[in-house]
Amino acid sequence: MIKTYLESIEKEPAELDTERHERLLSEIASFVASELKRGNRPKLHFICTHNSRRSQLAQAWCAFVQDWMNLDLADCYSGGTEVTACNERTVAALERAGCNINIESDSFENPVFRITASDSDTSVRLWSKMYHDESNPEENFAAVMTCDHADANCPYIPGAMQRFPLTYTDPKYADNTDSEQAAYDKTCRMIAADMIRLFRKADALTQEHISH
Repeated sequence: MIKTYLESIEKEPAELDTERHERLLSEIASFVASELKRGNRPKLHFICTHNSRRSQLAQAWCAFVQDWMNLDLADCYSGGTEVTACNERTVAALERAGCNINIESDSFENPVFRITASDSDTSVRLWSKMYHDESNPEENFAAVMTCDHADANCPYIPGAMQRFPLTYTDPKYADNTDSEQAAYDKTCRMIAADMIRLFRKADALTQEHISH
């Protein structure tokens, strides 16, 4: 169950790559709280080159963590600088974390997966798409760059209010090796842990604004 998975992370959180992540999570939380204070709906758009692994995991945990916390602070999106497919190993990692998987479109090249929390009705649709796909926001969003390559090679994201380089090591390095599952599970857990930190911070800031 996702509830059990996330509770275990909060008790024994995954290690951040660097202290930089903690600072970036605080900055993203401030963006969320500031948008809410202005009466706007915060939009977090997770972007990596192929929209295949890290950005997909971030979109999923952005939604599932809020549901687990009984929060509704931000909308979650993902995209890439080129289209490939939501990698099957990404989907398998989410399934091991407690998600239910359904294939809405079994296109061999780029299937659409419906990922549902096993203990709620919250779901996300994951497939590889460009960051400017019609399903993604055109303006007034935060661009959260989840890989170094996209951050370096896409210096300008049209419509983004702010940009945050919240990058992760690509688990692709372990594909077709004995450490493949462990690598994907580690990345999945790390991103989930970051989303927990992010929304704990955003919720606290939002409550501060309300009290003032």
